[in-house]
Amino acid sequence: MSSSVQLFRDQKYHELKGQCIQQRQLFEDPEFPASDGSLFYQSAPPRKVEWKRPKDLCEDPHLFVNGISSHDLHQGTLGNCWFVAACSCLALRKCLWQQVIPDFKEQEWDPKNPEKYAGIFRFRFWCFGEWTEVVVDDQLPTMDGKLIYCHSNVKNEFWSALLEKAYAKLAGSYEALDGGSAADAIVDFTGAVAESIDLVQGKYGEVISEQMKLFEDLMKVHRRGGLISCSIAVSSGRASEVETEMGLIVGHAYSVTAIRKLRLGERLLFSFKAEKLFMIRLRNPWGKKEWNGAWSDNSEEWKKVSDSERKSLGLTLENDGEFWMTFEDWCKNFTDVDVCRIVNTSYFSIHKTWEKKMMNGAWTKDSEPLLNRSGGCFDNRETFLQNPQYIFDVKKTEDKVLVSLQQEDRRKYKKEGRGDSIPIGFEILKVEDNRSYRLHKLTVQERVATSQYINTRTVFLKRILQQGRYVLIPTTYHPGISTKFILRLFTDVPSKLKELKADKPKMTCWNLLSGYPCRVIQIKILSAEGLQKQDRSGGADPYVLIKCENQNVRSPVQHDTTSPVFNTQVIFYKKNIDSPIMIQVWNSNILCDQFLGQAVLAASPSDPREQQTLQLRGRGGREAAEVPGHITIKVFSSDDLAEL
Repeated sequence: MSSSVQLFRDQKYHELKGQCIQQRQLFEDPEFPASDGSLFYQSAPPRKVEWKRPKDLCEDPHLFVNGISSHDLHQGTLGNCWFVAACSCLALRKCLWQQVIPDFKEQEWDPKNPEKYAGIFRFRFWCFGEWTEVVVDDQLPTMDGKLIYCHSNVKNEFWSALLEKAYAKLAGSYEALDGGSAADAIVDFTGAVAESIDLVQGKYGEVISEQMKLFEDLMKVHRRGGLISCSIAVSSGRASEVETEMGLIVGHAYSVTAIRKLRLGERLLFSFKAEKLFMIRLRNPWGKKEWNGAWSDNSEEWKKVSDSERKSLGLTLENDGEFWMTFEDWCKNFTDVDVCRIVNTSYFSIHKTWEKKMMNGAWTKDSEPLLNRSGGCFDNRETFLQNPQYIFDVKKTEDKVLVSLQQEDRRKYKKEGRGDSIPIGFEILKVEDNRSYRLHKLTVQERVATSQYINTRTVFLKRILQQGRYVLIPTTYHPGISTKFILRLFTDVPSKLKELKADKPKMTCWNLLSGYPCRVIQIKILSAEGLQKQDRSGGADPYVLIKCENQNVRSPVQHDTTSPVFNTQVIFYKKNIDSPIMIQVWNSNILCDQFLGQAVLAASPSDPREQQTLQLRGRGGREAAEVPGHITIKVFSSDDLAEL
């Protein structure tokens, strides 16, 4: 991994550390100095902040005391409970935090060799598709000799305070971390795929079937190394940081530390009318203040659970900020969930693995429509297709597809007042099976999926798509906005995701000899009916073969039917205006496929663009003998190659 790590501000950790040890001085970071400019971009500190090194705050400083744990952290005066919740989630997964804190043993204080300590640390974050190493010194902001931001509940443990400092450096200042999102921080820690779920909109508190689906999904995410956080949205009746009557804090990020099915003893069957309870464990970053409803630490319900079951659940009855509740109560009391999936792309895994493709892109403005790449969402019909377009294939009969669209982190622009995320989203269109140029007009294509449009850093969508070719169009909600994005696509089999850049076939020297296309034709074969029966059961296994000049496109086979629905789309760039297009229907056989009939088209721009049903005929021209069956199609053609 180290070979592909980018260095933030080009600071080389080992080089800087070596220089400090040689000169016998502690590192002072010129890129993020111990000054108010690193703390604030607009506010002024209420009182003077003193920057102190860990050795000035305690006798025996360490990165970790007794390992790393989700109980290590407490929020400071900054409104960044979301960062603390993300750190709590991170601390649960050794394989993940060791990526963020590389060579942690080498970075640890060594009391036996104090001369090797140089006051320099390094952390790694997944920034916009690349692991980026951030170097910091160990000077931390304090008031009255105490850390004012994120800190450990053990006085001499400093991993969380130093990690927060590196993250603040990346964002431009500590203040830039005020009011962020736990999902964004988890993505930056892990490269995970983030999904936001609205529990109220999805009616998860009311519809039990949806609740159970969500429980199974979240349990699978958690079991496979994913990280989950949740919160209660601030509303007109609920101010931020206010405690509800059930002991929960509004506008506050909680980390999910366990999801379990709790087996109930025989004697409980009658009272609970169930054999299992669906339970979830949460942690409040404040390290205190807990849920006080059913299954809270001191509730009656726990008295009915055996000691062994309590032990396996790791139940503690201290006011340590960690508590259990039923999944139903969780759905009813919380409003928003951030799910970060660690998508498995390893070939050496017992779990499902995914094929991943990632593209870096940008929305850019241009007054020339063919060059503009900032057309806005689908509602902007005139300009929608003036966005970046990405093509991919679904090779299986159907495949589950995960799409993540992430805009660049805008926190670094907070100083200029442009720190808010832009509303973004995307459309997925089913297109012609042989399309390889940009879309210019929507005619036969199908809109198969639309993400939500939201001003979060990441927009996520899960969909099952049928076999075929698709164009994915990421957009800003409003046209004319310029910013960068990364697009990640996960499929079961390779999707060949790539950007469509050309508007039409390129003119080459070869075209001087072979000719250049002068007409573009789009055809959609919807269905056929009344085909000749081919087997004893009275069915057939038909497919269509569409021929134009020396190009052929074949549809998937429709099994055991004489009235198949094809919904196959094709596009051709034709050199000879007079050469016809043939749509042939064949029956698939093990040994030799049988010809069932064909329709021959001229496909001229003056032909009707409405749906038409054609009689199938035998081999030969348009005057060949009729054979059983009709085919229903739509045809569009134009002599402007950049029209369709």
